[in-house]
Amino acid sequence: MNGTGGSGGTSGSPERQVGDEEFLDITQSQAEARLLRKALQQLSDGGAGDALQEMAREVLSGRMGLRDAVSHSAYGEELISKNASFREEWESMSEREREELAEQGQQLIEKEQREIEAEKREAGGGRPGKHSERGGPTY
Repeated sequence: MNGTGGSGGTSGSPERQVGDEEFLDITQSQAEARLLRKALQQLSDGGAGDALQEMAREVLSGRMGLRDAVSHSAYGEELISKNASFREEWESMSEREREELAEQGQQLIEKEQREIEAEKREAGGGRPGKHSERGGPTY
């Protein structure tokens, strides 16, 4: 498709991305931080427009913090615009629909937390027997 610049080197490519820990000061949990990072990754694909795509790429690359990005006039205006349509949709929902949506959000956070805990178990503390067999001193 794109014949220029597509072969080989990694310079200029958005390979380096910040981790979940970048968002822990904004969120209440590691699961929420991960979901925020995933939302920014979706924005970086361009589905919400060029301005938010650029903002998400700047934040994910570490070139700009999220707080700075939302304070930036072009990004902030676009976020306000998107928020207005969300608010209209929210206000048109019944109380039951809002509660269901909130429950879905809570379930998503809990699912993400379970995945994080499983990753931690796999990465280190899950199988102490195997590590101790190979890592012990030899005399």
